Parts: sequence; C-alpha cells; structure tokens
Amino acid sequence: MKNAGFCFGLFTNEAHGLPKSKSPFKTKLLNLHNISLIRNALMTKQNNIRFSANIAIISGAFALLVAFLLLLNYWQLHHNDPIESEALKSLVQRLSDDPKNQELKEDLRNLDLLARKAYFSSLWQIKTGSWLLLIASIVFVVALRFYFSLKSEIPLPEQSHQNENIERVLSHKWLLAVSLIILLLAVLAGFKSKNYFEIYESKKQIVADIHEYPEIEIIEIAEENSNTIIKVSEKDNFNNDSALPVKPEVRKKEMSEEKKSEEKRIEPEENIETIKKERAPVFPTISEIKKQHNCFRGPLGQGISYAKNIPTDWDGVSGKNVIWKVNIPVHGYNSPIIWGDKVMLAGGNKKTRLIYCYSKDDGSLLWQHKVTDIPGSPAKTPKTTDDTGLSAPGLTTDGQRVYGFFGNGDIVCLDLDGNRLWAKNLGVPDNHYGHSSSLICWKEKLFVQYDTNKGGKVFALNVLTGDFIWQVKRNCRISWASPILAKINGDYQLILSSNPIVAGYNIETGSEIWSVKCLMGEVGPSPAFADGIIYAANEYAKLIAIDSDNSYKTLWEDNEYMPEVSSPAVSEGLLFIATSYGVFACYDAKTGEFYWEHESPNGFYGSPMIVEGKVYTLDMEGIMYIMEVSKKFNLIAQPEIGEETTTTPAFSNGRIFIRTNISLYCIGKK
Repeated sequence: MKNAGFCFGLFTNEAHGLPKSKSPFKTKLLNLHNISLIRNALMTKQNNIRFSANIAIISGAFALLVAFLLLLNYWQLHHNDPIESEALKSLVQRLSDDPKNQELKEDLRNLDLLARKAYFSSLWQIKTGSWLLLIASIVFVVALRFYFSLKSEIPLPEQSHQNENIERVLSHKWLLAVSLIILLLAVLAGFKSKNYFEIYESKKQIVADIHEYPEIEIIEIAEENSNTIIKVSEKDNFNNDSALPVKPEVRKKEMSEEKKSEEKRIEPEENIETIKKERAPVFPTISEIKKQHNCFRGPLGQGISYAKNIPTDWDGVSGKNVIWKVNIPVHGYNSPIIWGDKVMLAGGNKKTRLIYCYSKDDGSLLWQHKVTDIPGSPAKTPKTTDDTGLSAPGLTTDGQRVYGFFGNGDIVCLDLDGNRLWAKNLGVPDNHYGHSSSLICWKEKLFVQYDTNKGGKVFALNVLTGDFIWQVKRNCRISWASPILAKINGDYQLILSSNPIVAGYNIETGSEIWSVKCLMGEVGPSPAFADGIIYAANEYAKLIAIDSDNSYKTLWEDNEYMPEVSSPAVSEGLLFIATSYGVFACYDAKTGEFYWEHESPNGFYGSPMIVEGKVYTLDMEGIMYIMEVSKKFNLIAQPEIGEETTTTPAFSNGRIFIRTNISLYCIGKK
C-alpha cells in the first residue's frame, strides 16, 4: 500500500511539473507509463485515420457514381433527341396531310404527355443528382483533409524509403485530379443538358391546327379540288420562306400564282399588319359580359346580374315553373355559369373530374369533358372534406373558351364545343378542407387566387396558351375566397380577400397597388365593390368598408353580423350580408348604419345576388328569400326548390339556374 501511495504521489508530482526523482525504479516506471500513453495515442490516431480514410473512400466512390450517372444521363439525352424521333416525324407528316384527323391529334396529345413526363423525370434526376454530387464532394474533401492532417502528425518509421513516400503522394494527387475532372464533367453535363420540353413545345405549335393552338392559321393555296394545305405561323414574316416545306408541284403553282398577281400584291409590311389584325383574338367587352353570367356571382364576380324578367314564384317538388331539371352525375360545389345558350358547371371526386355543358333551352347534355392526362397531375388525389371536395372552384368563360380548376391543382381550357385547348397542373394546393377559389378572366388573362397553407399567391395565365403572364407571392395565409374585378380610377383591379389582408393588384403587371390588414381566421367570403368602396368580411373578424377614393382608408367597420362563407353584395347604397347561422342583414353601404335583419331557420352558404332591384338569397335547405332592395325589410316571395343546396344561383333573361347537391334546375315562367 505504501508503494502504491508512493507511485501515485510520483505521477501526481510529475503531472504537476514537479522535479523528477533520480531513482532507477522511478525512471523505469515512468518510461513504461510514457510508452503506454504513446501507444494509446497512436492507436487513437490510427483509428481516426482509418475512419477518415473510409469516409473519404465511400464519399468519393459515391460522388464518382453520381457523376457517372449524370454523364450517362447527358449522353442519353444528347444522343436520343425526342424531337427527331421517327414517331414524331411520322405524326408531323401525317397531320400535315390530314389536319382534321382527330385520331392523329389525340396521338399528338399522348406524345406530348410522354415528352412532358420524360422531361420532368430527367429534370428531377439532374437536380437531385447535382445536390447529391455536391454533398458527397464536400464530405469527400473534408474527410480527405482530415486524413492528411492526421497522417502528417505521425512520424514515419526510420526504415521507410523516400521513394515510396513520393510515389504515394503522386498517386494521391493523380487520383484526386481524375476525380475532380469527372466531377467537373458531370456538373458541365448538367448545365449543358438540353431542355427538350421547350423545344418540343415549339415544335408542337407547328403541327397543331388553328382550333387547338390559336396562333396557327391554315391557308389554302391549292386548287379547289386539291387537299394540299400550307400551315403558316403567326411568328413568321409571312414571306416566301415562312411556310413549312410542301410538295414541289404545289410550290410551283404557288409561285406561278404569285407571279401573275405581282402587280396587284400588297406590300409585305401592309400585308403583315392586315393579317395580324384579322388574326388578333377578340375578347368580349364589359357590355357583352353584363349580358351573360360568366363566372361565380355574375359579371366581374360582384354579385349583380343584369338579366330581366326574373321569376319570383316556383316550387321544385310540384314542378311549378320548373322548365327542366337534370341530375348531375358527379357532384361539385361550384355554381353554374351561363354564356349564350349554354349552361356549364363541373363535378369531381377521387375517381374522375368532369365539366358539363347543358342546353339552356331544354336541359339536354350538349357535351361533357373528362379532365384527365394533365401534365404534372398527381397520381394520388389530395384529401378534402365532404363540404368542399375536389370541385368547389367555379368555372369562368369569355364566350370563346371555358376554364375549370380542380382541388388537385389541374386547370383546363376548353372551347365551347368541349374540345381541350390546353391544360396544366399548378401544383397540389396544400389545403386542409380543399381548394375553393373560383376563376375569373378578363381579356387575355385568366386569374387564379392560390392561397394555401404554404402562403398566398395569385397567377395570371394567358387564356390562349396557359402560359404564366405573371405570378405574385402574397403576404398572407390560406384563403377560400374568390377574386373579383373592380374598376377603380379608370383601371380594373383584381381584388382579393384573405387572412390578414384585403388587397388590390394591377391586372397588367400583378403588382400590389394597396392592402389593408383587417381580417383573421379562415376567410371564405369574397369581397364586394360599389361606388368606389371595397367591402370585406369574415366570421370572428369584422365587416369593413375601404374607401378607394381616400387612399384606401377604412370608411367604417362593424362586428355584429359576419358571414362564414356567403359573400356580401351591394346595390343602391345598401350592403347585404347572409350568415351561416341564418341571419340576413342590411346596412347603409357608405356609413355602416344598420337597417334591418331577417332570420331563417337554416343557414346561408350561397351568396346574395342583386337582380332587378331585388335580392335573391338561397339557404342551405333550398329556400329562396326574395327581398326588395330597400332600407325597410320587404319579403317579396319565399319559393322552395325542395333539395339541399350550398351554391349561388345564376341568372339569364327570364330564367334562374339553381344547382342543388344532386340536380340542376332551370326556373322560368311557363
């Protein structure tokens, strides 16, 4: 025990820098201890060196594998151009010879879908591979650096030869150089990979006909009995070189005809302007739109219809003044829209999504379009609640095309005969109930309010092509409201409600003109507009009036009656509100003074509509409350449809169109 205490004291003293003892026993014991420490240190360093070497080898091998795959992907794309495929060449030739062949057009659409899928798959591979390559390279460099730093700290044995050391260093350098070259080639291949999707899009425009792609025109130049045609692109210069190659005999005939009429021919510049004017798309004016019911809540989405001779008396159970009724095969919560003699709406579930078009006169099904094969559409439909579903957003139309949007992010454009013009997926909305914001269009722009759990956005798409004209990120959270258009100070603005802002956007650029932070909660009601004042409301928040003529200051606000889903409507200086708990209220639109209320045993989800000096409001049991637009309450009629409904009615001269949970009714005077 004494010896043990003595040894402990010895080590303690030496550890504290005290003088060493001269005793041989102490010296020998010290040497043994030092050797043990050195051996342990060397073993620890050797383990670290071995660990760092293994990490460097694994990460380096992984990086080389990823680099090899990226290079292989580049080589495959470079040597297998999908645009030059024999299948596409064959389709181009056959469609040029027979441009009205619907089967060929369908084949072209399928080829388009395959090209898009291949492109997005390749794009994902390149992006993912690049990130993996970068991460593996960083790990490799760090591990290699750690390895060499540890190696440099260990003295080489005396018997090691200098030549062996030099060879080892040179081999490491060569290995590192070759690895870097491969990595650089892989990165270069990623950047140099062609975007065949864009090339394919431009090629596809050449082979499509005028009905599928409006920028293409078909000009017949052959004789009366000839079927040969030339397709000319709007982007061409309309000279002799602008057309696609045609048969030699047709080309000779064309040149002969040009030579005969050379003196009478219009100058090229004038010809270009004439053709552009003839080919320019025509959009409806505001006066033409007011004659229709082209979107949710009527013209501009403002809750006002300009239809005449609207009935006030009907009964859905007995059939009184029910002109026709049809069952809707696939349910949806969107309200019907009307243009001319067509009534359109949509339906959707996990299995299918459809757009229906019915005859306004007799209810016959004119066409239905199944929305499928959308590029980028998710294989698995998102989860939605029963009161929203996958087809809550309302359709819109400009009289030439109809546009639909669904809860899985699919957006589609059809002509009024039900033929698809374009379609795309905007991304699956992150929404715990389901997406419900309706579409609205103005001239060449289709507007989409896209407020989700991931933040707010608003898009403007080109109605002819589906391309983005602009897209703006919004400083807001999720919303179920729909956009409206309002003419303020001579220009139209796109006005949106959400949590926490109500805001106006420049329809040409998408820039935010103004915003007022005033709402909260789950915003469902859309805004309203009249006489320069914007109105917004939401349950558990407030009802607010914003004056556009006074730098968008708050004119007044109230928190007595607030809607949960139903949107406000304004007419003749009066503001009308319908709540989900069954109260219908009237305010002074400019001062906020409360005038009257009327209670229903059922709540309101459908929005009030102003027609011919009356307010039409449909409750959830299918009872329509028709009241006079007045400071005093005057209930004109209370007809019933006999079925549950949560939608907003659409109006046309002499007719009302009501969508219930299972049917579409046309109401009119018999």
